[in-house]
Amino acid sequence: MEPNLPDVVLWSIPAFVLLTVVEMVSYRFHPDEDAAGYDARDAATSVTMGLGSLVFDLLWKIPIVAVYTAVFELTPLRVPVLWWTVLLMLLAQDFFYYWSHRGHHVVRVLWACHVVHHSSRRFNLTTALRQPWTSLTVWPFYVPLIALGVHPAALAFCSAVNLVYQFWVHTERVDKLPRPFEYVLNTPSHHRVHHASQGGYLDRNFGGILIVWDRLFRSFTPETERPVFGLTKNIETNNPLRVATHEYAAIARDVRAARNWRERAGRVFRGPGWQPAGPGAPTAAPAAPAVTAPAAEPTR
Repeated sequence: MEPNLPDVVLWSIPAFVLLTVVEMVSYRFHPDEDAAGYDARDAATSVTMGLGSLVFDLLWKIPIVAVYTAVFELTPLRVPVLWWTVLLMLLAQDFFYYWSHRGHHVVRVLWACHVVHHSSRRFNLTTALRQPWTSLTVWPFYVPLIALGVHPAALAFCSAVNLVYQFWVHTERVDKLPRPFEYVLNTPSHHRVHHASQGGYLDRNFGGILIVWDRLFRSFTPETERPVFGLTKNIETNNPLRVATHEYAAIARDVRAARNWRERAGRVFRGPGWQPAGPGAPTAAPAAPAVTAPAAEPTR
């Protein structure tokens, strides 16, 4: 029987709107020359991307639910939906979110989906709404949870809680929190690092609710200098369709220009900054993305 769990995203919409208005007003009456703040066109693009993601997510939900349901029916395991098991499921979902998020930074075809969220040079609460339209790449990371007996509806609830939590960390108006919170939780300070384009900040702080995964798996970096938001090679457009598809188009161009199948595979499955070895260079390509994007098209 499907568990009866609330739609936390729907119930959170009034809070999203209220907090965004408060943040906008705070910039109006208490400007910060060092903060990125708001730009009307950029904010409109972020909201449009968020609304579009709701539509596309409904389409992707059909095959994803079909796969999850099949796996759930095949496994003999069942996790009951109780208050304490929901807490454990939230913890497990956050763990797998960390690996999904990290994977979407280090595999270029996955980055093509996630780059949308990093494409703004602003960092405010509307940035949280700048979501991709191709989130079909996320579902495989959570199959182990379904195989362990977590009902697909319970997984959807946990994912929604994680998403709602991350809304508030997209702001420059909250400074560092007391040390115990900063040590355990993903906070605005940690997430500002994640959205920064400086070399020392690239591909760090992947946690959703908890930052302890980053500390455990050595991807944590504290905020020490003011971040520069956006990509290492920014896209100069507010066109939602281009924002949603620009990296896929770049991959297609690179694949067409590739000299062999090995390079084609690298252009798709290596890191966003990967370049094939030139004449006389070592044949082993770096496993992690380069600090800066190549002169071709990939963006970081």
